[in-house]
Amino acid sequence: MPPAKYSHAIGHSLKLPLIRIIIPKMVHSTRTPVWSWLVPLVGLLLFAGATAIGFRDDFASNPLGLVTATLLVPALIGAVFAAVYHAEDVAHITGEPVGTLVLTIAVTVIELALIVSLMITGKATPTLVRDTVFSVVMIITSGLVGLCILVGGLRYREQTFDVTSAKIYLAMLIVLTTLTLILPNYTSSAPGHFYSESQLIFISIATIALYLVFLFTQTVLHRDYFNGEHAGREGAAPSEGKLAVSIFFLCVALGAVVLLAKLFAVIATAGVAAVGAPASVTGVIVALIVLTPEAIAAVRAASRDDLQRSLNLALGSSLATIGLTIPAIAAANIFLQKPLILGLDPRDMTLVVMTLAASMLTFGTGRTNVLFGFLHLVIFGTFLFLAFVP
Repeated sequence: MPPAKYSHAIGHSLKLPLIRIIIPKMVHSTRTPVWSWLVPLVGLLLFAGATAIGFRDDFASNPLGLVTATLLVPALIGAVFAAVYHAEDVAHITGEPVGTLVLTIAVTVIELALIVSLMITGKATPTLVRDTVFSVVMIITSGLVGLCILVGGLRYREQTFDVTSAKIYLAMLIVLTTLTLILPNYTSSAPGHFYSESQLIFISIATIALYLVFLFTQTVLHRDYFNGEHAGREGAAPSEGKLAVSIFFLCVALGAVVLLAKLFAVIATAGVAAVGAPASVTGVIVALIVLTPEAIAAVRAASRDDLQRSLNLALGSSLATIGLTIPAIAAANIFLQKPLILGLDPRDMTLVVMTLAASMLTFGTGRTNVLFGFLHLVIFGTFLFLAFVP
């Protein structure tokens, strides 16, 4: 073979494997929507600009501050959606129930960023953590669960799920909610709705230990309880390249959320005070922003007749909120030294007890219908109304 042809053949034989490796990765990477990385990038630039102009409580009197405030909320919500989108991508590759766990942890990180940012500004009320955790529990167990059951019931009349997994979720939710939101009202070491420091440390250790045992049960010991009937239907073959890209963009999006949360804290407190709404509304706003993207994923799963995944997303988030948020905030509170009221008022305790009792009946048979969904939505509507008209 002539040298030119020989070298050409060698080059072709070397390039072909490279092409076969590179092109699929490029095609894979193009499936990532532009908005899912562009919005967090814009958010990071917005934060840099706001830091440069010294964004503070007097933003309304500063034209640049007003522009920043106008762009901030859409940027924050977009970054939250981007974070959950990439978390869903990771979940799709890793499969159930690990995928759902990635989603819930991502949402918990976002929630912590918003709460801690509000606490750092010094404008947070002592009940912010309680109001946010309570709002998350009510939004999930009444609003999101009710909407998923209603959507699935209207489309398929009746849906099924694993009863054992529902019992595990509810047992965990009852214990964690009681330990963190109800029991503080009946202790005597600290006056009011507080835990003493030693009590708070013990409860934090107990809740995080309980949540870790739950994770071990969900991901190792009894995965089949949480897989559902559709476990094998969805998901492509795992791709290391796609997984790495999704994890990278997930970290970028979460970083944008954490930084933008600091600016959002200023606007949220100013906005609630301006309209004269109760301070607890701030907790509702934080919970709604955090849970909206995950709620969309849960409703989509219910519309595909995969109610088990909907419950994994919804009830798993409520457990992560209590099991991870309370210990993290308790640890941060050691340094921040902010008053931390956890005990619920009698009205809110009534709502929690009613919601948990209704949930026990809803998930008691392994089958749901439209009536159960509407019942939960009525409870959710009552919660929202009383949040604004206490």
